[in-house]
Amino acid sequence: MHTSVDWVGLFGHFLLLSLLAVGGAITVVPDIHRVLVGKTGLLTDAQFNASIAIGQASPGPNILFVSVMGYQAAGLLGAVVTLTGIMLPSTTLALVVARWGHARRDWPQVQAFKAGMAPIVIALMFSTGWILTAETPGWRHALLTIAAALLVWRTRVHLLVLICAGAVVGAFGWV
Repeated sequence: MHTSVDWVGLFGHFLLLSLLAVGGAITVVPDIHRVLVGKTGLLTDAQFNASIAIGQASPGPNILFVSVMGYQAAGLLGAVVTLTGIMLPSTTLALVVARWGHARRDWPQVQAFKAGMAPIVIALMFSTGWILTAETPGWRHALLTIAAALLVWRTRVHLLVLICAGAVVGAFGWV
């Protein structure tokens, strides 16, 4: 059983990750992996990947994977600690900044900030894809990931079409 110091440390770490999760919680997956799998050993690589898959496949917000990881790591208390930790700061900050930014949306500084954040979000999402792809044996999944990324980037193919195609490919066991 984990001590209260472990809970406080885990909660604090997710509080910090919340403020770094520009573009959504999926962008901080590499650091969540570092802590939950590498540092604390609360999850295995298989549990980690399954948590993301379950959370992403479930209807509802994209952030569900965090509560699934917390639940797999330590039950209901783990789910509450991780989800509250990652939601509280970012939700509060997003509300305050959105109201402030909307009132000043014509300012050049606000427009420059938005333009500057785009490459950071893209790089964080790329690192998440790298972590998930690197842990899976074989090459087909990497090829599928690259193809999907290129299609999203260069065409107007709707993302739901690619998700359905990925489900079909997975259902037939091709990846």
